[in-house]
Amino acid sequence: MALLEARGLRVDIPLAGGTLHAVRGIDFSVEKGETLCIVGESGCGKSLTSLALMNLLPRKARRSAERLNFAGIDLQALSERDYARLRGNRMAMIFQEPMTSLNPSYTVGDQLTEALLTHKGVSHREARERAVYLLERVGITAAASRLGQYPHQLSGGLRQRVMIAMSLMCGPELIIADEPTTALDVTIQAQILHLLAELQREFGMALVLITHDLGVVARIAHKVAVMYAGQVVEAGSTEAIFAAPQHPYTLGLMECIPVPGRTERGGRLGSIPGIVPSLVGEMRHCAFRGRCPFADTPCAEDPGLRETSGGHSYRCHFRPEERRVTAELEASA
Repeated sequence: MALLEARGLRVDIPLAGGTLHAVRGIDFSVEKGETLCIVGESGCGKSLTSLALMNLLPRKARRSAERLNFAGIDLQALSERDYARLRGNRMAMIFQEPMTSLNPSYTVGDQLTEALLTHKGVSHREARERAVYLLERVGITAAASRLGQYPHQLSGGLRQRVMIAMSLMCGPELIIADEPTTALDVTIQAQILHLLAELQREFGMALVLITHDLGVVARIAHKVAVMYAGQVVEAGSTEAIFAAPQHPYTLGLMECIPVPGRTERGGRLGSIPGIVPSLVGEMRHCAFRGRCPFADTPCAEDPGLRETSGGHSYRCHFRPEERRVTAELEASA
């Protein structure tokens, strides 16, 4: 049984002009010790998906699903009090912005020990010892002295490491990391990602990583779900996605990445023309048709997911070989 399973997960937000369907019926699962990367451009619904899993959506947002289970628990049936017993304890989250995710009014030590004191009932001494151990484990020197510092006294990289240590305080089975390296420079990004992968192996956690960086995905993911306009348009193992991407959007994302030895220095990278469609109101056509070079008459209907071997699926009316023939005909015309 999967540790985390979502089927038909939706997030709807009522607006004056209609309902914004921000997440539109997505499916995914994560096994123990596994890393799932949810990837896509800004505004595709990645962060709202992570907040929906933690039940931390904005007040007006509405979450629904055919199935939403964690470790055999029906998350939709939980009261807010029961959900609070899970958050920070068995499932934890690393938020997107380390500069603002820590409370400036409390010391690092107070914020680190709060969850452990609340969920595990340990003494203050035990909680501080755990905090010092984890700060050292995430690579922070002079860890004991950091407990008395406030967030503004730490750099962005140190704050992100504190956030990671905080998520590990209760030894969770699942960590959800929402673009944890966005505000950091490239060197620190690499360190944080290496650290997350190392800690995952050490503690045996499942990891859901939200990102828009395919380079990150290639390094640490077991499975990938590619999101576009609130839907999962392609999903499968990392090897399958990178070896043979099936959806035109995934292909477009791949072409945007420079490849050592193949991309000429100073050459033009690929791009995806057009803009993301409005998600207000129902969408009965293929969401990508306005930007897809292969769009045709069938794309006026939602294609649904097409399954291939090995659990690889994609949302398109046309198989890759059919699109290849179309491209060859257009090139010869």
